[in-house]
Amino acid sequence: MGAVPLVRVTRGVLTESIHGGHVAVCDADGTLVAWAGDPDRMIYARSCMKPLQATVSVTAIAEALPDREVAVIAASHNGEPIHVGAVRAVLERAGLDADALRNPPGWPLDAESMAASQHKHKLLHNCSGKHAGMLLACVRAGWDPATYLRASHPLQRRVTRLVLRATGIQDLTMGVDGCGVPVHGMPLRSMATLFARLTAPERLADVAPAADRVTEAMLSEPYLVGGRHRVDTDVMRVTGDVLVKSGAEALECAAVLSSGLGVAVKIDDGGSRASAPALIHALHQIDGLTATHLRDLAFHASPPVMGGGKPVGSLETVFDLRRGSTKRGKRPASATRSRA
Repeated sequence: MGAVPLVRVTRGVLTESIHGGHVAVCDADGTLVAWAGDPDRMIYARSCMKPLQATVSVTAIAEALPDREVAVIAASHNGEPIHVGAVRAVLERAGLDADALRNPPGWPLDAESMAASQHKHKLLHNCSGKHAGMLLACVRAGWDPATYLRASHPLQRRVTRLVLRATGIQDLTMGVDGCGVPVHGMPLRSMATLFARLTAPERLADVAPAADRVTEAMLSEPYLVGGRHRVDTDVMRVTGDVLVKSGAEALECAAVLSSGLGVAVKIDDGGSRASAPALIHALHQIDGLTATHLRDLAFHASPPVMGGGKPVGSLETVFDLRRGSTKRGKRPASATRSRA
């Protein structure tokens, strides 16, 4: 099965573009309960893996941290002053400064913060919180903080073992993420399973307390996870019980705590403008979002297309999830219906 139309871009009376993609919805047993396109589409987890990476770091740190610091360890933050301050606080706990970070220098993702920045900086990179958390974990556990990027490092080996446990798969395709850490490749449905298991942290055995702590902190401090105009921040803020993490190349993942379902959405062409509408539509179809939530999230659910400084079109979702019950390793019988 290939990609199916997920989001249509209109300008005036014409459909100007169509973004195809894939959706997988799984429960904590790894059963595929709803999908669109190909739920077995191979993807890299990118920053959607940060809640699990943060779980490993928090386990190794083994001390009480405030919500804002745990949240920024799991963040792809905007680089706003509040985010930079939280990253500095994590580094200070480790007795380190920004020079210890192994992520590359970056610009803020937030336009206002970028305008105020004079140059790239490691602290401004959206992954600096994750890296600061990994450094603090290394200091507390007695691991080499200079080599934490290596796949062979004790911290990264623990991350890989936890990814296998959380997804239930046997093999991973490994690569290097944009910030330099190992990145894990797997079928889209495996990411949905991983997020479903965040709703039932006991499935993660000995790291369950840390996984629960990371989820709690992200939901308590959603602004630290993303920031201004970010879909993960805003969905967590308006719901209080839907955990969301955005990743590069238009990957969005969510855990609906009330139902125990995990959702993974991938836009095939990597077009990030389409990922938020597709995620919100998928969450609404599985009752993860109410009509009131949709009104509060209208900016993300149907972003305007601008012309001359005024709205002249919009991004509209055009898919319905197909329902069923398919065990891991079994392909669904057919693709989703589409309204494109």
